[in-house]
Amino acid sequence: MRLTLDGDWSATVTGNALRICPRFDFRDQCVRVAEYANVKEWQQSLGDTFGSQEWLWDDPDELRFDPDSRELVGAGFRLPHEAADTEDCVRVPDVPAVRPGGLRADEVRDFRLEVTTELCRAPEDAVLTCLRDLDVLDEPLGARVGIAPDVALLVQDGSVVGWSLTDPVRYVTTGFAAPDPAPPVPSTRLLFSMCMDLATTPWLDAVRHRDRAAVSALRELEHRLRDQREDRNRADALLALIGELVEEYGSR
Repeated sequence: MRLTLDGDWSATVTGNALRICPRFDFRDQCVRVAEYANVKEWQQSLGDTFGSQEWLWDDPDELRFDPDSRELVGAGFRLPHEAADTEDCVRVPDVPAVRPGGLRADEVRDFRLEVTTELCRAPEDAVLTCLRDLDVLDEPLGARVGIAPDVALLVQDGSVVGWSLTDPVRYVTTGFAAPDPAPPVPSTRLLFSMCMDLATTPWLDAVRHRDRAAVSALRELEHRLRDQREDRNRADALLALIGELVEEYGSR
């Protein structure tokens, strides 16, 4: 299968999906599939690869390829700032199933991978699906290419129209750190969905406007996260954003 990105840039699907565990940096609301562990290594990786990357004021999603093999070696995706309505989220299809696969660039040339604009949350945030636009839901998907564990590109008419992350709470972390390998506990899953509510619904706007009820709910969420005795790594990763919001907007 050949996939088209950025109009005239294309890549061929291979059988070599990445084995790199995704990292969901909750504070920055982005998902990284890469082996670098800090900003310096990230910058070095950009110099050693080609593809789509941020540049000055431009902030697209990232797909990075090895210049010799032209094989995909890393990716980075940003979540849209607001979630789609529930009526649209339930329209996200379950088929076709994800099939693991890598990508090989058809040529060594940079391109631009536009960020998605619509975030669809499955019940209990079991899957986060990010789409180019909601018109994608009017037609069936042609394929789901699993480029890494629980990370898939969504394909329609040969073009990449979005991406998805399955079981996102499992991969919550801070910055470039690897996520906790232990499975999340049920209480963390509940807190994760509450944090997603804050990050992707009008609740956050109300907090920024210092609405008393919204700020009070924010402080309660922070308290519950700090009180979480299990799964501390994930709780702390969620607190990286929630605690920052409390510090800025939660003063009495």
